[in-house]
Amino acid sequence: MTSVATGVLPRIQPEITMPEPVLRRRVRTTAPAPISLSRMVSVELRKSFDTRSGFWLLTSIGLASLIATSVVVVFARVEMAYSSFSLAIGFPMAVILPMVAILSVTSEWSQRSGLTTFTLVPHRGRVVLSKGIVALTVAVASMLLAFAVGAVGNVVGSAIAGEPSVWDQNPLELGHVVLGNVLVLAVGFTLGVLIRNSAGAIVAYFVYAFVLPPILDLLAASQAWFSDLRAWVDPSVTQHELFHGSLTGEQWAQLGVTSAIWLAVPLTVGLWTLLRSEVK
Repeated sequence: MTSVATGVLPRIQPEITMPEPVLRRRVRTTAPAPISLSRMVSVELRKSFDTRSGFWLLTSIGLASLIATSVVVVFARVEMAYSSFSLAIGFPMAVILPMVAILSVTSEWSQRSGLTTFTLVPHRGRVVLSKGIVALTVAVASMLLAFAVGAVGNVVGSAIAGEPSVWDQNPLELGHVVLGNVLVLAVGFTLGVLIRNSAGAIVAYFVYAFVLPPILDLLAASQAWFSDLRAWVDPSVTQHELFHGSLTGEQWAQLGVTSAIWLAVPLTVGLWTLLRSEVK
């Protein structure tokens, strides 16, 4: 009797298929290439213009140049010379450019964007280097723009006063003015790296620029021993000479010593703490 007749269905054996061999190809993985310094500089330059504060701070450089030039044209018609314009433009630059350098560094901590920045680029030294390059580029470009505005003001002011234009500064002297503003900007950058807080670094710069020189001047007037030593410890003495003429060999040495005291040493300490501090 068959299994159908007895009501028992036959067991169907499942068809066994052999799996096809899986071909595994070994893929060699490589680490992504590091972000180039030029790209980091372009990003930091774009970040300087993205925020409202950064945009208007950089815009104020051009506005300050126009205002200073207009003031010289209106009130300095007796002695119309190009040096009058360069000196008038240099004063607001000495205030605005350090603010640009300070905010370029402290924004990573005050706006809490440092977590993103240092995650994408874990090498903090390269980030700080790119910020320094951007600050230096902005300073030099701003001074070239200011010189151009001053040249136009000298021509226009001389035409209004009915006098010939006086060009009493050569390229070397203008280079000294640029160097002076770069050193002032470097002070702001150093304070930003050292303090890493916008308000604290700005206050520290104003103390350095407007409070410390009168105190040292008073000390030099009252103490004869400090009067001869002041040029070696007070950076405002030799930096002032950069804006008003050429420096002697001794003055260049004094500028180097004061720059080492007020720039090199604090910047080294600031970089050392920045590379080891915790980003929150």
